[in-house]
Amino acid sequence: MQATVLIVDGIVTNRIMLKVQLSAAYYHVVQAECMEGIVELVQRTQPDLIVAAMTLPDGGAIELRERLAADPVLALIPILAIAVQNDGAARMRALAAGLDDVLNQPVDDRLLQARIRSLLRMRSTVEQFRLSGSGNGPTPLGFSEAGAQFAPPARVVLLAGGADLARQWADQLPSRQGLRFATVGSGDIARLIDAPLTDAFVIRVGPGGNLRGLDLIAYLRARTTTCNAVIIAVTEPKDDATAAEALDRGATDVLSDGFNAQELSLRLATHLNRKAIADHMRASVRDGLREAVIDPMTGLYNRRYALPWLTRTARRAAELRRSFAVMLADLDHFKRVNDRHGHPTGDAVLVETARRLGLVLRPQDMLARIGGEEFMMVLPDIDQGEATAIAGRMCREINSRPFRPSGDMRLDVTISIGVVMGQPGKTSQAAVEADVLIAQADQALYAAKGAGRNKISLIRPAA
Repeated sequence: MQATVLIVDGIVTNRIMLKVQLSAAYYHVVQAECMEGIVELVQRTQPDLIVAAMTLPDGGAIELRERLAADPVLALIPILAIAVQNDGAARMRALAAGLDDVLNQPVDDRLLQARIRSLLRMRSTVEQFRLSGSGNGPTPLGFSEAGAQFAPPARVVLLAGGADLARQWADQLPSRQGLRFATVGSGDIARLIDAPLTDAFVIRVGPGGNLRGLDLIAYLRARTTTCNAVIIAVTEPKDDATAAEALDRGATDVLSDGFNAQELSLRLATHLNRKAIADHMRASVRDGLREAVIDPMTGLYNRRYALPWLTRTARRAAELRRSFAVMLADLDHFKRVNDRHGHPTGDAVLVETARRLGLVLRPQDMLARIGGEEFMMVLPDIDQGEATAIAGRMCREINSRPFRPSGDMRLDVTISIGVVMGQPGKTSQAAVEADVLIAQADQALYAAKGAGRNKISLIRPAA
């Protein structure tokens, strides 16, 4: 799907030139010439990026940022400003106001395209975590939560091509609470591999900088421990080709006019907050996924996870012509425990049962709590004799010593287990469906219960 770029410029020739450049790169382009009706236009077209003139007939890029900030969704749209002259003070004001970058005319096409690609990658990170909300539409998870702000201290590594220059950079940077700067010389880059978790890297690339700075950017972006770090490249002035290359190698941002302590400080503050938000969203999604498949009481997998896992195991076993086992286990007379001693005691028994069952199973086996006092085990690549032996050991692990849910309380608990063997070489669809296997294991469990409980019962599925 084409990314949509909104161009806002009061000069028609500028809009035409930008549209030609962006259309050639396969972007869908929308145009506007002034601020009038801009919020409604953005709401209607939902651009992925806005390229705006620094000065407009009735406002400018900074005012555009302020207007969009009132809407929590529109506030997330990156804005790239185009200025007619290199005004350092205006550039700092723009960055402080929340603009993502300011490029000066004439704009180098390669740098413009690289900057747009970088901002769109940042935008896509946000889109990955957007959730459908109510009222005005989708709300990005975590962006409205105060806890998403960056929690100090932040570790920032400066690589200037030499330790002395890196220390000079650190001395020039304004003192910011929560930022810890570490300087690394070109000969000590290998230390990064074993260094503590780093939040941001500032890397000098191009002439005079680290000769392999561009490769280092790509390397850091590819590493698991640094792939989400902020990476800011510092290039020589007017070296647009290197700046563009740094962005395409994975740099989060670039100082294309050389090192500037004030500009670096602003960009670090912006990107560290964005990183904190993204990290917060990843953690929220990860925790949400975990909660969806984990039983909160015992810490075991739940039914939602166990059934697809069983189906995959059965199908793989059929492909490899290997047998496997499915077991259903149920605590005997568990209702009496709840009725006589209360649900907290019953919960403690369930937690201890989960722990004891896990002690017997192999690392490759899956253990889940699929009901109140019912547990399911799936044991891949196992024969009937070994499966029966493991089921027996689980029974003994439960009944061989009393449970001690609290204080001096001692409870004798037993368990019944039904076992069904998945047969190698089965090709019928029914043989690999989770509900069929569970139904067969349930029959075996009822047989164990009917035989007096505290027993195991094994059946083989019909051919």
